Amino acid sequence: MALVSGYHHLTLCTDGVQEDYDFYTKVLGLYSVKRTVLFDGTIPVYHLYYGSRNGDASTIITTFPFRKPAVFGKRGTNQSKIIQQAIPVGSADYWIDRLNGKGVEAAKISRFGITRVAFKHPCGIPHELVESPADNRPSIVNEAQGVSAAHGIKGIYGAAIAVFDRTAMDDFLSVGMSMKKEADSDEGLMFSVPNAGGPSSMVEVLHEPTGPQGTWTLAGGTIHHLALNTGNEENQLKLKAHIEGLGFTDVSDQKDRNYFKSCYVRSPGGALFEIAWSVEGGWALDEPADQIGTTLVFPPWFEDRRQELIAGLEPATF
Repeated sequence: MALVSGYHHLTLCTDGVQEDYDFYTKVLGLYSVKRTVLFDGTIPVYHLYYGSRNGDASTIITTFPFRKPAVFGKRGTNQSKIIQQAIPVGSADYWIDRLNGKGVEAAKISRFGITRVAFKHPCGIPHELVESPADNRPSIVNEAQGVSAAHGIKGIYGAAIAVFDRTAMDDFLSVGMSMKKEADSDEGLMFSVPNAGGPSSMVEVLHEPTGPQGTWTLAGGTIHHLALNTGNEENQLKLKAHIEGLGFTDVSDQKDRNYFKSCYVRSPGGALFEIAWSVEGGWALDEPADQIGTTLVFPPWFEDRRQELIAGLEPATF
């Protein structure tokens, strides 16, 4: 039995908070699911969550906008490179017109025989909207932003990782994470993430041996981690033990993210993976279920720092 079922979320470190919020909600038509702060370290930085209206599993993109603390990273190889979201087959042209019309340069491309729309987040991180024929999830409809069921994003398709050595990543993903290799060509490797809905979410490995080493720290302009969904704590701890048994003994202890519990491991291809499961109550722990993502909220252990954190955040209109 697989210990993972699809993605839990993807997390990026971006630049300005206002451009980040407008990009995901007004351009891509996602909903604000949670507005809180970075739990690690001491610098006040927003942690913004976007996804379906109810914050369904495998739709969530999260960001740390780092413009105010002015911490920026370097994109390169041995690092996660591209954020990928699934769209209905036949909707690529709609998204090219929509993105270009909103000032986001977009073009149609193909990799592994699958049509995609390639564009960039305002901070420069590459994104793709992928016409995924195997994805049977409903589209995220956002009437206020003019996004219908015929075109709406379905959720996470996956991510592409640029690596120096693709063999080491092949072993990590297939043996360590029990993913199935779906393609192996001069375009790279493609692995399907175990998923009850079938092979609809992927990890792609792009061999880029001559590029500079990318940043691994929390730093603007880079992807921070890819989170897989274990569904529950038992699966998470079994997978942690399995990975440690392969020699990846640097899997982190379980961290409390308020809405979910997480462990992290650095893959040999540089990408940071998280294995996570949502706690009972999820996004509705600190906001009414029909109003998630509408207020700034803090975990209980930050309540004594509330005013300090608010004062340190970049101004923005949500």
